[in-house]
Amino acid sequence: MNIKAILMVIVALAIMSCSGKKKRGIDFAEFKKEVTLTPEQEKNFDEITAKYKKQQEQNYEAAKAQGGQMDRVALGIKNEELRAQQSLEMGSVLKADQLVKFNEFVEKNSRKRPRYTNELLEKIRTEAQLTNEQFTMLNASNDAFEKAFNDAHDIYHGNTDLAREYWNKFDVQRKEAMKTSLYPEQYEKFLELVKDQQFKGRE
Repeated sequence: MNIKAILMVIVALAIMSCSGKKKRGIDFAEFKKEVTLTPEQEKNFDEITAKYKKQQEQNYEAAKAQGGQMDRVALGIKNEELRAQQSLEMGSVLKADQLVKFNEFVEKNSRKRPRYTNELLEKIRTEAQLTNEQFTMLNASNDAFEKAFNDAHDIYHGNTDLAREYWNKFDVQRKEAMKTSLYPEQYEKFLELVKDQQFKGRE
């Protein structure tokens, strides 16, 4: 009887953990607690967020249905584009200060692509004074890092420590690629600019 009870608890926990994993996307109900929306604003807000949530889920299912290994890089790019479009639509619904808070909320709660952002890439190009050829190498090593980390997803999925190990391993390779492409003073500047780029698990 005790064994049966234990098994039931394990099954219940497994169901709870699976349902938790399936929950993708941002909980916009939390954002609505932070701002005061008029009934009209709330109606439009809910319609827009529902529309983009559906599109995001469709993109995910389409990527999953391709067979073989899911292209998580392409999926990440599509999700970034959706967030940008959603923000544009929200501009016609929210006041300026509300839109700032909305964009901050989305930025904080959305899953980021595991790579140097375009803003950081431009900062490295400018401050380390990269040539066009060096900047091409920077982009190539950054793309290779993102692809390698995403391709290993099925191995480390659900294991934060293992994910961190893979992230650090591929980050070393990304830096080594840049070391061979930059002059010593450029490489020092590069390391200084990327020093805060660390593995971030899901919050």
